[in-house]
Amino acid sequence: MRAFVVRDHEAVAGLDEDERLVIARIVADVGLLLGAESFGHGEARTPERDDLASVMRFLERLDDAAVEPDDPALLRLLPNAAPDDREVADEFRRLTHQDIRDGKIDRLRRVWEQLSAPGDEWAVPSDEVMATAAALTDVRLVVASRLGIESDEDAEALHRDIAEASAGLRTADPEDLGLDPERLWLGMLYDALTWLQESLVSLRIGGSDE
Repeated sequence: MRAFVVRDHEAVAGLDEDERLVIARIVADVGLLLGAESFGHGEARTPERDDLASVMRFLERLDDAAVEPDDPALLRLLPNAAPDDREVADEFRRLTHQDIRDGKIDRLRRVWEQLSAPGDEWAVPSDEVMATAAALTDVRLVVASRLGIESDEDAEALHRDIAEASAGLRTADPEDLGLDPERLWLGMLYDALTWLQESLVSLRIGGSDE
C-alpha cells in the first residue's frame, strides 16, 4: 500500500487487488447500513418507472427518517441535530434525513466504483478528492463504532494492542496473546483508512473541489 500522490490532476494511491477488495467491501457495507441497494448490481430505475412496491419502500424510508437509529454506528453517520430536544431533533431528521443519507450513499458508491477499476492503483479525480475524503470519514466512523472507540484513550489502547500483536505474531497466535483477532483486523483496517485519508487531504491538486 502506497500513500496518495498527485499525478495528472488525479490523486493516486498504490493498492494491490486484495487491499482494494477489502476497502471496497467495507465501503459497500457502510452503504448498505445507510439503506443503499447493493453496489454493482444492476441499474437503478428512474422514479417514473418505479412500481407501487418501490414507492411504498420509499415512503417507509421517509417514516424511518424521523426515528433515531438504534445502531450506534448509524447514529454516528446520522447524528441528532438537537440532542437535548427530541422533538426538534425528530423534526429536523424528518426534513433533512433523506437528503443527507442519499448524499452519503452517492459518495460511497463513487468510492466503490473508483476501487473497482482494474489495476493496482486507486485513482481519485481532482474534482472528487473532498467527496472521497468525506466518504472515508463515514467509513472510519462506522469502523470506530464497531471497535468501541469513543475517545483518544480508546484509540491509544487499540494501537497498543496492534503493536503488541505485530511484535508477537512472529511467534504466537493472537488468541494466545489474549487479543481478539477480529478486533485486530478491524483496527489495522481503521489505521489504514486513516493513513490513506490523511495522505489524500494533504494533497494540493489543481482544480480539486473545495
